[in-house]
Amino acid sequence: MISKTKLRRQLLVLTIIFSIWSCSTISVFSPEAYKQAVDLKVESLNLMSFATSPFEDYQDDVATLRTELTKAYEFALGRPDNELSAEQWEILISEDGNLLGGFLRRWETEGVLGEMFVNEMQSLVSDAFDTIIGLESGKIDPSEIK
Repeated sequence: MISKTKLRRQLLVLTIIFSIWSCSTISVFSPEAYKQAVDLKVESLNLMSFATSPFEDYQDDVATLRTELTKAYEFALGRPDNELSAEQWEILISEDGNLLGGFLRRWETEGVLGEMFVNEMQSLVSDAFDTIIGLESGKIDPSEIK
């Protein structure tokens, strides 16, 4: 079972990395990246709520979500000076990790997940998305650059 403390520690590390990076060069705000993160947060948390049901019933939805998450990661990776955001997406979607990617892999492997586990993971995944969304919304809008 995934340690909640370990996951919260990973989020803390991300926050510290963000703080360090905020002093260096970072990409400008992208409305598309912001919308992508908010939309995927809602879609992910909604789909996760069905993990107490058999995976087979939702495998097409999971495949679609994985594709959209990969698109968001690739979009972040392709923007200049956006390494921190790309790293956050990578941590979130990694199937070897303990956030959304690992959750989806576990659901696929085990078929059905317990309600308590799903609720705890939704909280952690929500926090991870909030970190990504917060990073994006904290960037300078290109219209503000003189």
